[in-house]
Amino acid sequence: MTATTEVTAEEARPRRTRRRRAAGESRALLFVLPALVVVVFLGYVWWRQTADLDEIERSTLAWPAIRDELVQHLKLTVVSSLIVVAVAVPLGILLTRGRARIVAPVVVAIANAGQAAPSIGLVVLLAIWLGFGFWTAVLALSLYGLLPVLRNTITGLQGVDPTLVEAGRGIGMSAVAVLLRVELPLALPVIMAGVRTALVLVVGTAALVTFIGAGGLGAALTSGITLFRYPAIVASAVLIALLALLIEWIGRVLEIVFRPKGI
Repeated sequence: MTATTEVTAEEARPRRTRRRRAAGESRALLFVLPALVVVVFLGYVWWRQTADLDEIERSTLAWPAIRDELVQHLKLTVVSSLIVVAVAVPLGILLTRGRARIVAPVVVAIANAGQAAPSIGLVVLLAIWLGFGFWTAVLALSLYGLLPVLRNTITGLQGVDPTLVEAGRGIGMSAVAVLLRVELPLALPVIMAGVRTALVLVVGTAALVTFIGAGGLGAALTSGITLFRYPAIVASAVLIALLALLIEWIGRVLEIVFRPKGI
């Protein structure tokens, strides 16, 4: 009996070490990512103030224009991300309950097929069907960002140890209480990983909705492509990449804030 206990402890020790190392690496990224964003952005500011740009490039990269496009991009990202979480998490929970589990693979397969389609095709098709503008762009971005959160919600809940669920029910907890106090807290790290992925997808895809009149940082990018102004192309691409890194960092912060202690 003692030998068995010692073997179990020896096996558990490397697992705890790996968890601590992963947690340390995750927390290190909390400092690395914002520092990288700040350094690169300061480099962009220095380049913008000292670069020899022609009139079109200066107009495209003017600070008021970039500020307005950034605000539009953030609005698209925030609204779409909130819709994704509000739809995908409850749907993922539903698809792990009772008879709905049967259709879960079908729903995920449909979502996979939808995300496999080119994002610009989805944006343009929805614009032709529903019209151009902000809310059509939000719908397209929400549909495109739905899969990672839905898939990770299902995977996270299915990965919860069934004995813990049975233990909760055994002490008199209702099905809802078990879901809220046992299953969701344990599945939260996996769900938040899906949310981070969706955030980055939405930020990147939001650069394309300028084609349907929804604004965003893609406007400067498309202007540079149309007018063959390479400084505008590179500068706008850098800004979009920095925004994606910043949003991904916010997702990591939220994951640490909402993660239950001990997980």
